[in-house]
Amino acid sequence: MKIAMIGQKGMPPTFGGVERHVHDISVRLFALGHTVSVYARNWYTKKDITHVRGVEIIRLPSLHTKHLDTISHVLLSTIHAMFRRVDIIHYHGVGPSLLSWIPRVFTPNIRVINTFHSVDRKHKKWGWFARLVLRTGEWTACTFAHRTIAVSQTISTYAEDVYNRTAHYIPNAVSLPEKGIATSTITPFGLQSQSYVLLVTRLIPHKGVQYAITAWKKLEKEYPQIMAGKQLVVVGKGHYTNTYERRLQKMAESHKSIIFLGFQSGNTLQQLFAHANCFIQPSDNEGMSLALLEAMSHKLPVIASDIIENIRLIKDPRMLFRRSKSAALAKTLLHVLHLSAKEKKEIGMQNYRIVTKDHTPEKVVQQLHDVYTAVFAQPSSRDEVCVPKPRTVA
Repeated sequence: MKIAMIGQKGMPPTFGGVERHVHDISVRLFALGHTVSVYARNWYTKKDITHVRGVEIIRLPSLHTKHLDTISHVLLSTIHAMFRRVDIIHYHGVGPSLLSWIPRVFTPNIRVINTFHSVDRKHKKWGWFARLVLRTGEWTACTFAHRTIAVSQTISTYAEDVYNRTAHYIPNAVSLPEKGIATSTITPFGLQSQSYVLLVTRLIPHKGVQYAITAWKKLEKEYPQIMAGKQLVVVGKGHYTNTYERRLQKMAESHKSIIFLGFQSGNTLQQLFAHANCFIQPSDNEGMSLALLEAMSHKLPVIASDIIENIRLIKDPRMLFRRSKSAALAKTLLHVLHLSAKEKKEIGMQNYRIVTKDHTPEKVVQQLHDVYTAVFAQPSSRDEVCVPKPRTVA
């Protein structure tokens, strides 16, 4: 089948969980024999990149502003894919799904898939109008697609409860790391194995980095001997959130143990995961965090906020803390820092088993391939939309 991926910023991924997700599924779909095209924004993907591991990269312009970047690029990408007569257009995210009605109306033979990655309207960076638009995107994602996919069981339940639509649960996935990862690229940062606590995320408010910094400062003040020689390493950068980034830098002033490394990828990121003491995921809102899954794949103890998406992954309640509460995070982190090496290994192995059971790319891509095959085998109609589930009246 000819498949077009639309909604992501581009490929190969430099930042963003959706971009990593699209990269991982696209290269594996190509390996299964599909023809896959990924639409990329000119500012995100370098001009000389035309293919990545067999996947075609189609660069198109966008209006590179906070509110128009995505929708302008999705519109051009949708029109381009329609003229190419692809078999499937796969939209990623509820914002891009706003335009999923266009191929349904004008090219009814093209099958439309929407992946619901997160409830974006709950993210703190958006104003009221953007949240209204994103709410509309949720409705279109659940209405105009031949199939709607949810990356978490929470989102699947949300789609059913709010829009009375079935969203097929296909989770995010990560590749398992290699064994014996060195420290050559992290040593220049002044980092030693097991000496630092890791946080990998975009620097945007709902990711909760501010809670981690506040908790870290609290522990340094109250337990200086325990915290001596330890570092909090924050990996990632923002996206249209310069004010928030400056706020984080201001919070960390005079605390040399808090290190901002910006965006990291490839071997450096793998080494950062492999040699961390533990991992923190303090988000207020998530779909299913790829960074959290990656930490679990590295057998790290993971400290996470008690949002439902994290509770479904982290089985040890001692590793969860009250969402948005820095004091609760500090208490949980102190508990983890007191654990013996044996206890940390047991927690890490539990996390690893969860990833290998349900979150490997091979398993996830096979599920996606099955959805494509089932949808493509069905007759298409200009008037067909996702049929609401019948409501049961007590």
